[in-house]
Amino acid sequence: MRALRFLLKSLRFRIFVILFLIGLLSCLVIKYAVLAGYETRAVEVRQNEVQTQLRILANHLITYGYLEDPSSEVVNSELNLLANLYDGRVLIMDDALRVVADTYDLRAGKIIISEEVVRCLRRGNEGVTTRYDAVNGFIEITTPIVETVSLREGDSLSRTEPAQRVRGVMLTSVSTANIATTLEILETRANRLQLIVIVSVLFFAVFASNLLLKPFDRITRAIREVKAGFTDEPINVPDYLETQHITDAFNELQGRMKVLDDSRQEFVSNVSHELKTPITSMKVLADTLIAEEHAPEEMYREFLSDISEEIVREDNIINDLLTLVRMDRGTAPLNITRVNIVEMTEIVLKRLRPIARQRNIELTLVNEREITAEVDEVKLSLAIMNLVENAIKYNREGGWVHVELDADHQSFTVKISDSGIGIPEEEQAHVFERFYRVDKSRSREISGTGLGLSVVRQAVLMHRGEIEVSSTVDVGTVFTMRIPLTHSQPPAPETARRRRGWFSRRGQDEAPTDGETAAAEQAVAEEDDGREDAT
Repeated sequence: MRALRFLLKSLRFRIFVILFLIGLLSCLVIKYAVLAGYETRAVEVRQNEVQTQLRILANHLITYGYLEDPSSEVVNSELNLLANLYDGRVLIMDDALRVVADTYDLRAGKIIISEEVVRCLRRGNEGVTTRYDAVNGFIEITTPIVETVSLREGDSLSRTEPAQRVRGVMLTSVSTANIATTLEILETRANRLQLIVIVSVLFFAVFASNLLLKPFDRITRAIREVKAGFTDEPINVPDYLETQHITDAFNELQGRMKVLDDSRQEFVSNVSHELKTPITSMKVLADTLIAEEHAPEEMYREFLSDISEEIVREDNIINDLLTLVRMDRGTAPLNITRVNIVEMTEIVLKRLRPIARQRNIELTLVNEREITAEVDEVKLSLAIMNLVENAIKYNREGGWVHVELDADHQSFTVKISDSGIGIPEEEQAHVFERFYRVDKSRSREISGTGLGLSVVRQAVLMHRGEIEVSSTVDVGTVFTMRIPLTHSQPPAPETARRRRGWFSRRGQDEAPTDGETAAAEQAVAEEDDGREDAT
């Protein structure tokens, strides 16, 4: 039963069955159409032939006065000849329905009342009837015996019109045994030919089904080779439009998987590097203290302080990674409440002002109106804090950072601008990638994990918002977040995969770069993994 279900699901088997049934049905239809056509045509020919003979015989009956005197040897000979020729029977009846002659000599002198005979007597040539009995194998024909007479019209002797008078009827039965015999012979030959055709159709159906599915077999083999790791080349099977669509879709999927795999490898590499650096620093400091037998107390304090800073840095990296992973996988659900955005932003800036004062940076808040929205206060505060903290870190001494709040009837905007060093145009599309740093040499001097902007982007996405970056080198940078005022449920994973425009440059309408696409796919893939783990 299992094998049968598997066979029924096979496209190759279905194509074979369809082709075989089409050939078989066509063969059967042609066979029966030919046989039925022959039978119909043969009966028509026999009817016309007999009717011609009967009309001639009817004239002879009138000529020889057979209805009055049925002893004419000429007519009797013709009747017997006709009956023997067609293996049938002829009954001749007068207008009183009395049988004048019967080639079987069974009903002579008897009265026969038949609907066909009565109709023929009344209507003459218009009442001729023919009936074919295929079951019993005979054709029954009624033929009027018509006598032509001349009638005078009025008193005029110069004008006469011919008239016809039905004197009797011939009821003839003609055997169709020879037609049936011929049909049997034809059917036998047709069955033999049909068997040959069916066998040919069977082999043709097998051959055609295999031939039609060869491109799909090549696709299957190519996919298996890719799956086994033997090759990563694109698949190209342009035999059919359908195979072209399948290969195009697979190649596109393979390309996306390559991007995702590269992104994961890069992510693992970056994580390994970022986690290894503090550990290496701590090991060097610890080895130095161990090597110094009589190290002074100040040296111990200084090295232990450096080790403590490296531990704090390691802890920050791990915490940021955990926060990012929880956001990606959805294990950190949004705690939506109605929040006063202005008050929340003021609290964030209050925490960061001491850091700004250390570098003499002016930190200001500008709000156009009071804003209340349905958001997760903790996650949105973290996003704003990371952006403002970056604006302070990558700024100049004596610079400024402005935070502007505004809203319309659908969303509110948080714009953070600074007078910092700026971001080159070619780097702006990658700033939200994990561990990506624009100026790596300076990034080592500035504390940070390289995950802040990734956390910001993920927090914005969880609120169904958008974030943009616009920057000019040595002039400054502007980050703009747009968050809906009311919270809505996130779309299905399929919709999330198609989401575009998570971040773009102001004033431009650009498609996401490879880095952005990889980051987006990374988030979706980890979210799917999280769901599988939960299940």
